[in-house]
Amino acid sequence: MYAIMGVTGQVGHATATHLLRGGHAVRAIVREHAKGETWLEKGAEVVVADWSDAEALRAAFENVEGVFVMLPANFAPAPGLSEARALLHVLSTALSAAKPPKLVALSSVGAQHSHGLGLITQLNLLEQALDELPIPRAFVRAAWFMENLTWDIASAMNVGEFSSYLQPIDRAIPMVATDDIGRVIAQTLSETWSGRRVIEIEGPQSYAPLDMAGALGSACGRVIKTIAVPPQTWAARFAAEGTPPERSAPRIEMLEGFNSGWIDFERTNTEHVRSDTSLQTVVDSLVARWKQT
Repeated sequence: MYAIMGVTGQVGHATATHLLRGGHAVRAIVREHAKGETWLEKGAEVVVADWSDAEALRAAFENVEGVFVMLPANFAPAPGLSEARALLHVLSTALSAAKPPKLVALSSVGAQHSHGLGLITQLNLLEQALDELPIPRAFVRAAWFMENLTWDIASAMNVGEFSSYLQPIDRAIPMVATDDIGRVIAQTLSETWSGRRVIEIEGPQSYAPLDMAGALGSACGRVIKTIAVPPQTWAARFAAEGTPPERSAPRIEMLEGFNSGWIDFERTNTEHVRSDTSLQTVVDSLVARWKQT
């Protein structure tokens, strides 16, 4: 049996799904029992454990073959990343007590760096914290999620525009489908190793904002114009979306890191995986679901 955090999110859901399809037993960790009902129907064991509850997580991590752990997404963290640091303390405490035979953690492209990462600094901290544990561990450093384009569908459909913070708009970066990340995590959990592994995963090719607009246009059935959002307007735009001004700096620094090329794969002493799912395949699915809502 494998204990899986984040089953209500994209990567955790994909991981648990691939494990079940492979005939493995899954313990789905949810923060509310109601969110586990669908997993019970799929044949998983469900346990309720808030991510801030070390004792509940310890119980969830015990008597399993391996665990998948992650931090919840936080796009507007407090200065100093206090939320992530507190959660990592709880997670480390629970894992130290439970002593699972192995763990896989969701990390990010660029997490090998300790600075210039913005939001991804949270994943660098995660790797540092879990490296303190005497448990075989694998960090899956994922490229930019293709599913991030979900937030751009309405503008593409209604206005025919794609506003890009990734720049220049003809510069390609590694991207990956979350289902492929889950598949790799599930496969890794079924393996046996010692010490530390770093697994980098990206899709079949890199994509530029112009490619993203093209994929949106194909799925939406119209020409989509790509607009590079001026960096001097980012903070104001994020504030208009609801981000407190004092919390926008990490997001801006992350985008600057991607645009400068600083945030990239390490590619040294790592395992590198290229998955098969194309950006167009993902966008077609996203747009189809959007049209049904």
